[in-house]
Amino acid sequence: MKTSRPALSVLQIWNMCFGFLGIQFGFALQNANVSRIFQTLGASIDDIPILWVAAPVTGLLVQPIVGYMSDRTWTRLGRRRPYFLYGALLTTLALFFMPHSPSLWIAAGMLWIMDASINISMEPFRAFVGDMLPDRQRSTGFVMQSFFIGVGAVVASALPWMLANWGGISNVAEDGGLPNSVIYSFYAGGVVLLLAVLWTVVSTREYSPEELQNFERQERGTTAPAPTLERGAETYRNSAVAWFLAGGLMTALVFFLQLEKELYILGVGLLLFGGLQALVALKKYRRHGDNALSHIMDDLFAMPVAMKQLAWVQFFSWFALFAMWIYTTSAVTAFHYGTTDSASEMFNEGANWVGVLFAAYNGFAALAAFFIAWFANRTSRKLSHLVNLCLGGLGLISFVWIEDPAWLLLSMVGVGIAWASILSLPYAILSSVLPAQKMGVYMGIFNFFIVIPQILAASILGFVLNTFLSGQAIYALVLGGGSMIVAGLLVLRVQDHSTAELLPTAQPAAGSVGH
Repeated sequence: MKTSRPALSVLQIWNMCFGFLGIQFGFALQNANVSRIFQTLGASIDDIPILWVAAPVTGLLVQPIVGYMSDRTWTRLGRRRPYFLYGALLTTLALFFMPHSPSLWIAAGMLWIMDASINISMEPFRAFVGDMLPDRQRSTGFVMQSFFIGVGAVVASALPWMLANWGGISNVAEDGGLPNSVIYSFYAGGVVLLLAVLWTVVSTREYSPEELQNFERQERGTTAPAPTLERGAETYRNSAVAWFLAGGLMTALVFFLQLEKELYILGVGLLLFGGLQALVALKKYRRHGDNALSHIMDDLFAMPVAMKQLAWVQFFSWFALFAMWIYTTSAVTAFHYGTTDSASEMFNEGANWVGVLFAAYNGFAALAAFFIAWFANRTSRKLSHLVNLCLGGLGLISFVWIEDPAWLLLSMVGVGIAWASILSLPYAILSSVLPAQKMGVYMGIFNFFIVIPQILAASILGFVLNTFLSGQAIYALVLGGGSMIVAGLLVLRVQDHSTAELLPTAQPAAGSVGH
């Protein structure tokens, strides 16, 4: 019987990460086109952030639950692969329906369903790297995922533009609907996503629980459950009261001061988190603490130190990214193309160019992924991530300096480098400090620090733009750039003592996991 996880070949790592190409294909179509769909269905710029909030809220709920469940799953398909497959099937159906949404609120609901389905597939892929690769190869696995994310998103983001300019597909909307170039792009996205995920499901297998226990015995010297700092019922009760007070105060301020309605999201979020802690307190008082919610909450408060430090880096990084995803279409069409009429040819030309820009930053990310690993290996992961985030921040800020939209491709070089870094280096650092038996749930909890800044961005950006920046969407990108630079500076606080291999190297196929 194997005593430790064998090193995998580059081809095996390729196969196990290939499904991420499809997941990112669907995710990129969503990011590049949903704001456009919302505006076509009558949403104003002010309404877009509140409509987008469905996506991060879904991730906040789904990923830790899926992580917790997949840690405890074993079927004929394995541990993580059932979630890859079922999530892909649901996402494909959502992609087929999304461009035919008859009303704004149905489109918002479809965004919710689509994002939930993507998260069902995406979260286990992160834990999959921890399951299948030895520690020295995990950074290689995350870099490979970043590569596929970049490649998949390049084609998906630019697909409406390519269909219109190379395929002769109409780019003019009829009767208030979407142009065929967008509709056919969503159809293609559904097919590509499903086929890519099926490739990973078919071409890899997973280690059995017995094999994983044997690996744990060899690598960590024990098969006992990972230690957890269990919080008592009284601690949860007191914390719940504090969160209830904060949420009530925030909600009251929004109501009495008649602030932007999006700010209610913050108040409600604080109240909900207080409610979850109150529920855990009740279960613990009744000695029913052995349940998913209690375990996830205990693990949340028992995060390793490095994970807490990375949380702040993720917070400011993803605030910047969400600002970009929400406002780039509005910013470019208004600032660079001079129109806010979503039915005009100029608006659709600008919106298609945004798709090209999104494809460009993902293309630059795919190219940069392995250079980032090389640079990190020769300096440090912290220094590499700091430099990469600062380049991304400057790229976003430069939107306000550049008048010719063609030159925005230069801005996307920095954004692409930062994107590749965000998708790999934090996970490489994190995987070296996580308890192996809780890889799934902790990867899901780590998603909180991706989701919370997105909810905050959806809540406050509209208020900030309307109150202080004359409603000009271009300044949301400037704010995002500043946030990304702050994230880079916060990397300096992170403890990273791992010497895990960063560069992909061909390994012998011992202990093959490929079919």
